[in-house]
Amino acid sequence: MNIIINNSSMQPIYEQIVEQMKAEILKGDLVPDTMLPSVRTLSKDLRISALTVKKAYDALEQEGFVVTVHGKGSFVSSVNANLAIEQQRREVEKVMLEAIRMGRSCGMKNDEMKELFELMIEE
Repeated sequence: MNIIINNSSMQPIYEQIVEQMKAEILKGDLVPDTMLPSVRTLSKDLRISALTVKKAYDALEQEGFVVTVHGKGSFVSSVNANLAIEQQRREVEKVMLEAIRMGRSCGMKNDEMKELFELMIEE
């Protein structure tokens, strides 16, 4: 597992960890029942607070990507394939909504955005 922290990003560090771990799980690089590094180990490797790693693991567990067994550690859960696809679709929707907001903020009309989208999708 190779997590890269971008300290100049506006995105919180725990969210960077969550996104990268989810991506590895969804791609199949982290298979179900794989033991994740302990909170202390990962915090030491990344040179960040253990509380930040704990927050990331808690978020992953809340979303169903990780299961934590007290005294044993955190493990990749058996993510339902449909749940994984739905999660990816929500991410795409989020990005698309942001693009629509940006377009509207600079005065683009719906027809202009649709035309731009169709041009982009053809590439």
